[in-house]
Amino acid sequence: MTDTKSRTRPAAVTLTPSAEARIAKLMSQAPEGAIGVRLSTPRRGCSGLAYSVDYVEAEDTFDEKIETPGGVFYIDGASVLYLVGSVMDWREDDFTAGFVFENPNATGSCGCGESFTV
Repeated sequence: MTDTKSRTRPAAVTLTPSAEARIAKLMSQAPEGAIGVRLSTPRRGCSGLAYSVDYVEAEDTFDEKIETPGGVFYIDGASVLYLVGSVMDWREDDFTAGFVFENPNATGSCGCGESFTV
């Protein structure tokens, strides 16, 4: 007998409460037509891949979609394999502010921390 119950798959990336709050703030200031925020890993930087967070105006079939209290967060379908198990946080101090990633798939990163290798 086959189990017909479907299980909810865990999200590829875990968002901290601080990251969710930042997404909510971004969505409150989003340009007209934006439906959410998308994380992708374009090829650039010293180590090969970088994290990029941008507004998105249309859903892509292959994107992973995560509903947050402040808006929809998408993960680029081509980037999911590089990000599975990652934690995304938002950190601010007197000098810097930005998303920070704890990525168990990264085997190395550049000295400035802007790009990574898998």
